[in-house]
Amino acid sequence: MFANVPTVPSPLRVRVLLVLAVLLGTLTPTAPALAADRGEATRPGAEVVAVTRVADRQVDLSVRSRALGGRTVDVRLLTPDGWNPHERRHRQHWPTLWLLHGCCGDYTSWTSMTDVAETDSLRDVLVVMPEAGWNGWYSDWWNHGQGGDPAWETFHTKELRHLLERDWGAGSGRVVAGLSMGGQGALLYAARHPGMFRATAAFSGSAHPLLNDESVDRLMGFFAGQDNDPRRVWGDPVAQRRIWQAHDPFHLAERLRSIPVYLSCGDGTTGPLDPPGATSALEADFNRQNQALAAELERVGARHVTTNFYGPGTHGWAYWERELHASLPMLLGALGVGGS
Repeated sequence: MFANVPTVPSPLRVRVLLVLAVLLGTLTPTAPALAADRGEATRPGAEVVAVTRVADRQVDLSVRSRALGGRTVDVRLLTPDGWNPHERRHRQHWPTLWLLHGCCGDYTSWTSMTDVAETDSLRDVLVVMPEAGWNGWYSDWWNHGQGGDPAWETFHTKELRHLLERDWGAGSGRVVAGLSMGGQGALLYAARHPGMFRATAAFSGSAHPLLNDESVDRLMGFFAGQDNDPRRVWGDPVAQRRIWQAHDPFHLAERLRSIPVYLSCGDGTTGPLDPPGATSALEADFNRQNQALAAELERVGARHVTTNFYGPGTHGWAYWERELHASLPMLLGALGVGGS
């Protein structure tokens, strides 16, 4: 049945095959190009470029981040007893407490300003204290619609999270707490990334920046710090209101219904841990914001909300250290670790 099939290709068929070969050659990347594409696709979003032991159980990781435009920032780890992430055969993954710093602070703030490193109940967890920028606001900045650097939320919740869990002993059980700007960050991360954190705590946090014009103007003032265009962060509070609402914990209350939430704040008047005559309009504003968020959480049916609106007290570390200790039983309980 194959007797009529020619054994030598016809001249026309040869020409057709040559044309097809040329076309395929122009459409198919060369081997080096494919290798470069694979390298781009697998290049890590963040990588540790230096490790510094700064004190007993305190290790600083210098992390280069694509989300931050290739810049290198530091992350401080307060390590648990027995932590040895490089022991491959029997490597343990630890429950993790993320502690977020406030505006004008940095990744060293919690260890330099509180007794967190001496807190015995934290010897069984990995405490992660990441850099978040002088006024980064735990957000991927809008940058007039262009996005890009800085993308703090992406750095923390994707790049750093995966890096810590892959190489540095962080487990999948996480809780998050923070003060002021970091209090807002703790609420935002828990709400915007359902399932990532089992509980959240905010101490004197910016809990409802859209509460009123005073609250908006105050936050825009923070956004303008270090000669920054304040509209770079979330845009204009009117024209880009949807972006503002997406970063306002009050408007995300529904997403916090199912996890334990701890809110605390003073009222801005002189408190027991303040020098005589000290007051804070910022704390008074944040107190109103936290009261509004607590009421909204109640309205949407949140079942695990703890509040400590303790009255007299300003915007200061003595209160935040106290409130961290007060919230630890809730936070560590959510991790299945005994609190103090």
